[in-house]
Amino acid sequence: MSVRETHSIFFRSLVDRGYELTFKSADDSSLSLAKYGEFLFDNLVLFAPSVEEFGGTLSVDAITSFIDGGGDVLIGVDSTVGDTMREIAMECGVEIDEEGTAVIDHLNYDVNDEGKHTKIVADVANLIDAPTIVGASTKQVPILYQGVGMVADSDNPLILEVLTASSTAYSFDPDEAVKEYPHAVGKSTLLIAAIQARNNARVAFVGSLDFFSNDYFSSAVQSMQDGKKFDKSGNQELATALSKWVFKEKGVLRVGEVKHHRVGEKTPPSAYTIMEDVVRMPCSCSAACVLRGRKDKQRCCSGFNPLAVILSS
Repeated sequence: MSVRETHSIFFRSLVDRGYELTFKSADDSSLSLAKYGEFLFDNLVLFAPSVEEFGGTLSVDAITSFIDGGGDVLIGVDSTVGDTMREIAMECGVEIDEEGTAVIDHLNYDVNDEGKHTKIVADVANLIDAPTIVGASTKQVPILYQGVGMVADSDNPLILEVLTASSTAYSFDPDEAVKEYPHAVGKSTLLIAAIQARNNARVAFVGSLDFFSNDYFSSAVQSMQDGKKFDKSGNQELATALSKWVFKEKGVLRVGEVKHHRVGEKTPPSAYTIMEDVVRMPCSCSAACVLRGRKDKQRCCSGFNPLAVILSS
């Protein structure tokens, strides 16, 4: 089945939150993020880990220009990751391990692992302490993860280590003997990384495309190490919270028109005195308004929010 089908729960959640999704194949000849100097989308989802060359006018430079213009991007990759996606990550200060590698943990793997110990159970204690990004309830149920490892550029202070692997994990080719030092070891191995750029654009990298799948959303979790079983993983809750942060539904300061006057009057005075009763009226918008980063253009969350979803061909 296609990613659009295997990850339909996640895509449906975006639609339910007011996004207008435009699905495109990574090699679609009509791919474009801008027209006549204006961006066509506010947000971008890239679920095409193995793409080597995009169709249309889309390219690494076009995606970085989209980010430089304030666009928000959610990227999901896996062990099939190609040089194109790795190059995009490098532009943001994240280094993804090579194609064919995976995060391996010989202690914290799921009971349904197929023997390579790559279907790991990520400890929620390794989540960043930021409820705005990961949600308030995600600290209770472990996360299922099967994919590639990442490391952050130590010289980039904007990188957020959203979820790290356990101290017993490392990133390597599961079919090869370890004869050299792995790309990432222990808690330096990033499973989810994010960045908020200085222009407030937000980008998140998730090294497991399966993390967003219907299967992982609904799957039970049981670590071989402690045997504790959970009827459902914490993937869906974390994916929802993360996408809300990336697309600026959360963690954005709201600035609106504020009107005020004395009780019984309609216009504000030049000054108030102590003990006067004051009426304060916030922005009259019925929905929560957030700045979307498009030349000071403001949108309501319940309005039209164009989002491009680019999938593997």
